[in-house]
Amino acid sequence: MRTIKLGTSTLEVPVIAVGCMRIKSLSKPDAERFVQTALEQGANFFDHADIYGAGTCEEIFADAIQMNDAVREKIILQSKCGIRKGMFDFSKEHILESVDGILKRLRTDYLDVLLLHRPDALVEPEEVAEAFDLLESSGKVRHFGVSNQNPMQIQLLQKYVKQPLVANQLQLSITNSTMITSGMNVNMENAAAVNRDGSVLDFCRLNDITIQPWSPFQYGFFEGVFLGSDKFPELNQKIDEIAAKYEVSSTTIAIAWLLRHPARMQPVTGTMNLERITDCIKASEVHLTRQEWYEIYRSAGNVLP
Repeated sequence: MRTIKLGTSTLEVPVIAVGCMRIKSLSKPDAERFVQTALEQGANFFDHADIYGAGTCEEIFADAIQMNDAVREKIILQSKCGIRKGMFDFSKEHILESVDGILKRLRTDYLDVLLLHRPDALVEPEEVAEAFDLLESSGKVRHFGVSNQNPMQIQLLQKYVKQPLVANQLQLSITNSTMITSGMNVNMENAAAVNRDGSVLDFCRLNDITIQPWSPFQYGFFEGVFLGSDKFPELNQKIDEIAAKYEVSSTTIAIAWLLRHPARMQPVTGTMNLERITDCIKASEVHLTRQEWYEIYRSAGNVLP
């Protein structure tokens, strides 16, 4: 599979990250098949979070991949922390405790990447910096990043955190593309999208922070999947038309649309279906034309200024 550098690091990662949020829904044999199917196709970057399945998803994954030292050398593990019941918590104590729990559940000595999951209004960046220093010096975490953060929040952290923040996981899909739309509606009186994220797309590009789009098939927050939905007839017609041209599935084209953006993104899949994960991985081989990218964008109801 095609690879990219993750942020400013030297870590070479596949352009598709395999999200494990739903692995709890699989039986043990199915989980094993899912993980092996991904690995066989070069998708060895696995995304986790300590809240997925209340931590059980990490345990299920470790069982499914039959974690040992030899296996660990062949995969890249990313997990997230900072969400607790009814609150967010970026305190030093919670970050350190969370990572220890993650490592225990994944049966590994280290994470390749740790992300702070959602912005904590009470964040004290000096504490985050202390936690990151301890995690790096102990070898428990090799690279650090954030999730769902805007430029000012990242800059505030980076003022104190000496490690480069290499990734920002953000919600982005063809139908949830306000970070793209707002950038094309500069100084427009009736802009199709208000800039609510501080131009995070351009900020990440300027600072070599890899954007990891989550829920690449969702519309709304978690309202449903746009592929095959009667709410998006024009979009599905266009995607199907382009999929036929490339002799791939609509799933492949939806991911290829994200990969076509020059920000060099790394979409995070969420499917547990063997056929769909294979179709997602195939997107790394499809390069849409500029015209096709815009046709898909407009067919989702986006209006050019």
